Amino acid sequence: MPINVLGMIGVARPQTESTVHIVGGGLDGDYVSDFARVHEESGFDAILIGHSSSSADGFLVAQHAAFHTDQIKILLAHRPGFSAPTQAARRIATLDNLIGGRLWVHIITGGVDADQRRDGDFLGHDERYRRTDEYLEVMRRVWTNDGPFDFDGEFYQVQKASSEVTSAQSPHVPLWFGGISDAAIPVGAKHCETYALFGEPLGHVKELMSTLNKEADKHDRQLKFNLSFRPIIADTEEAAWEKARAILEGVKAESSPHKSDRAPEAETARRLSSLIEGGEVQDERLWVPIAAEAKGSGNSTALVGTPDQVAEAIAKYYDLGISGVLIRGFDPFNDAIEYGKELIPSIREKVAERDSLKTATMESRATA
Repeated sequence: MPINVLGMIGVARPQTESTVHIVGGGLDGDYVSDFARVHEESGFDAILIGHSSSSADGFLVAQHAAFHTDQIKILLAHRPGFSAPTQAARRIATLDNLIGGRLWVHIITGGVDADQRRDGDFLGHDERYRRTDEYLEVMRRVWTNDGPFDFDGEFYQVQKASSEVTSAQSPHVPLWFGGISDAAIPVGAKHCETYALFGEPLGHVKELMSTLNKEADKHDRQLKFNLSFRPIIADTEEAAWEKARAILEGVKAESSPHKSDRAPEAETARRLSSLIEGGEVQDERLWVPIAAEAKGSGNSTALVGTPDQVAEAIAKYYDLGISGVLIRGFDPFNDAIEYGKELIPSIREKVAERDSLKTATMESRATA
């Protein structure tokens, strides 16, 4: 089946070409609309709008981006716990209708205590995931129940909850989920359609997918998987590696005044930052020094090479069963344009070749 190719838009123009984080920096409406259009013109299927406790409101950014594009899907990062799940369900359904059924929602519970506390949330890590479980249960019932319902949980209680607005998509807006801690996995596997993972070596990803699928089996559910990478591409492999080393130096220069020896809190960040123990380059193209320098934050594992080489590396993850890939660069706006020239067409071509071969093999076996 075709692979989904996603990008990510920021809300203000970054100051360097070695940008790890693109969430934050104020708000520039023209930049948001231009950035969204660039992704659509480059052939991306969807764009992620991120979230932090100090960034611009994602719902309004999503609406703005959607109104300046025609077809591209909007993957909106949403953090449970800061509004009632009944209200959030209506806001999501309303936005989905206003933008023509182009909305996906990415549930991010939050793995860093300090970021949660800036918005007044002092629950512990595992408690937050228990709350997310209830939050998603209530939201999904708002979207799918035929009539009013009651809910009496640890964190949420409602009586005769209902909504006069339903999602444009059926049965509701597709749910994505991030988080691979022991507390996160049972919640994500229970509620989401697509599990979002960061780029790790093939063996690690295969093991994670197996773990998540076993958890989803408990609920008779089948998951889709999406991986995130930072492609660093050039016309030649040598030039790509030179570019990668220059970006690393830029990241080091940016991070040095704020560098901390503290271990990352989030499980995903811990995993990414520890990949360096297996060597700088893994599976031929997966390059991890930037992830180590950034302490695993900012989706910072890179795939380095020519567009064809990086596309082949992504296709090998497709062979494992992933259904989508989120790609963004360290020079985010210009890289989105660059990816559309060769990388994205090459990814689609390699996936189509694999699908054709698989179909031909199945047909051959059926007639044998």
